[in-house]
Amino acid sequence: MDRMYRVLGFWTIAIALMSFWGGLYPMALLFFGLTAFFVALSYMNLTERAYLNIFFGFMFVSFVGFTYYTFFVMPVGPQEHSMMIQSFL
Repeated sequence: MDRMYRVLGFWTIAIALMSFWGGLYPMALLFFGLTAFFVALSYMNLTERAYLNIFFGFMFVSFVGFTYYTFFVMPVGPQEHSMMIQSFL
């Protein structure tokens, strides 16, 4: 199970580097932090049950945070949308 956290660390560092190169600095910092979190957890030699509980807790917090963002923070309508035609001109 500890190897799966290293795999998660690999994918989060890949996403962090792509977002950094794309200029999405807050997203890059978030994923750099997640990389450090996952890699640090992978070397703690916890039980499989502990790893699963940590992962389920992480997923719960992620889903609740994403749902909160999409319902209460994300702008509604065309204002400040990343795919607006005017931003490409």
